[in-house]
Amino acid sequence: MVQRYDAVIVGAGGAGLMAALQLAGHANVAVLSKLYPTRSHTGTAQGGIGAALGNEGEDHWEWHMFDTIKGGDYLVDQDAAEILCREAVETVYDLEHWGLPFSRTPEGKIAQRPFGGHTKEYGKSPVRRACYAADRTGHMILQTCYQQCIKNQVHFYDEYHVLDLLVSDGRCAGVVAICLATGEIHTFHAKAVIFAAGGCGRMFRVTSNAHSLTGDGMAVVLRNGVPIEDMEFFQFHPTGIYKMGILLSEAARGEGAILRNKDGERFMERYAPSLLDLAPRDLTSRAMYREIREGRGIGGKNYLHLDMTHLGAEVLDKKLPDITEFVRTYLGIDPRTEPVPIQPTAHYAMGGIPTDLDGRVIMDERNTPMPGLYAAGEVACVSVHGANRLGTNSLVDILVFGRRSGRHAARFVQESDWAPLPPNPDEWASGQINRLRNSIGQERAVDIRDVLQDEMMEKASVFRDAASLTAMSEKLKELRQRFANVKVEDKGTRYNTELLEAVELENLLDLAEVLVEGALVRQESRGAHFREDFPTRDDANWLKHTLAYRGEKGVTFRYKPVTITKFQPQERKY
Repeated sequence: MVQRYDAVIVGAGGAGLMAALQLAGHANVAVLSKLYPTRSHTGTAQGGIGAALGNEGEDHWEWHMFDTIKGGDYLVDQDAAEILCREAVETVYDLEHWGLPFSRTPEGKIAQRPFGGHTKEYGKSPVRRACYAADRTGHMILQTCYQQCIKNQVHFYDEYHVLDLLVSDGRCAGVVAICLATGEIHTFHAKAVIFAAGGCGRMFRVTSNAHSLTGDGMAVVLRNGVPIEDMEFFQFHPTGIYKMGILLSEAARGEGAILRNKDGERFMERYAPSLLDLAPRDLTSRAMYREIREGRGIGGKNYLHLDMTHLGAEVLDKKLPDITEFVRTYLGIDPRTEPVPIQPTAHYAMGGIPTDLDGRVIMDERNTPMPGLYAAGEVACVSVHGANRLGTNSLVDILVFGRRSGRHAARFVQESDWAPLPPNPDEWASGQINRLRNSIGQERAVDIRDVLQDEMMEKASVFRDAASLTAMSEKLKELRQRFANVKVEDKGTRYNTELLEAVELENLLDLAEVLVEGALVRQESRGAHFREDFPTRDDANWLKHTLAYRGEKGVTFRYKPVTITKFQPQERKY
């Protein structure tokens, strides 16, 4: 079955919906999502969206830009960071005009609170920059953007899982997807495709990511010759619920919550004396692991405490209602009277599909774009996050670059002809589904996935070295051999979740290999990538982006320089 649209968007989170709004009225556009759109992962973002509005103290987008670059350990492309921080202000006001119910100051302005790594006067002290709607900011953004899409008659294909990218004569020609409700394979012929399919945190055992975040968009383009940029940088958020990984937003620390060890000590005073608990996430997560390693975990176990007991019921119930409810529901603890057990949780991929400033996917170190192919959000790497993303900048990223990619795609489809579909366009996707469904192997996908997640957590998470990464590389070879013998017992066509899990596992294995090989190659420590055998940042050799290509001989790398405009690299001190 072949369907034609000027533009197809893969993913219905904030980036995909914002892109769709730019195309609506200018092109025939379809949004494909393996979930119902309002279940997209944008809805889990709690704490806020960063923008230098200056509603609760002086602020400027240049200060925001500096924090973004410094927080990213100077691997950030500074031209992209300038766009991110400058356009964040207009983007937040767009959301307000569309009806997003922001929390308000007594004067009726959009309320703002402090967040990790955000400062005024280029690092002197914390600033109130995070615009928020209680601790449900992402949920409100998702609902608001989806309502606008419905208003503008955007066409949605809900519960369609994209399996393949179609490339013809070096141009993007569309995608192939499976309809989960029927099991049918659909070909979508398009002038432009925008990938906004989210991240891949499910390669780790303890993660804040939903079960659906299996790197589908990244893996699909990787198989079609597109590189993945800076995949070795994966952020661990400091405050995940112990063992579960469910996120407790930085908003709690923005309102005054404190990290404590077994002795009740506010240990961040040793690691970041100026920003304390609001230091960037990479620094805070490493500090927590060090406390645990040195025997200061709670009860000798591998968790610490988030203390909110001094905040009072009014702050917890009005400003942090979701966090409060999560703790009560999942731990049976009342945060008004008891500290909360927390540990770092795999949270965000700084790397992804490389793009230029308009969201066009680039193919090489010369920034050569593939005509008609775009990416935005966590699936992409522009690179505004560098080696470590600041809190609130994910929501800024999806909206600013979702908007820019949608606008460029709207111009592209009006000026371009159709690329021809390749012969038998659904051949690879149909072959993948038939291979898995008809397999007579003995391995279960869930068993392989469990080993992958445990091993990645142990060998390739917050602390790394050559020995652990080499062992993980060998383990991935073993898991690939096991996957070749995978079986799918459910032979049905309608909502075959076992089949879908096998497809997702194959994607995770591909991306885990890229992450591990990239971490082995990068012999330095920068941002979220910390090599204990190379503990210092090495600007002389590694102030550059990695572009990972996957072929028959495994992963190979090329490199491109970091764009530096206003801020020269300096030592990160907080």
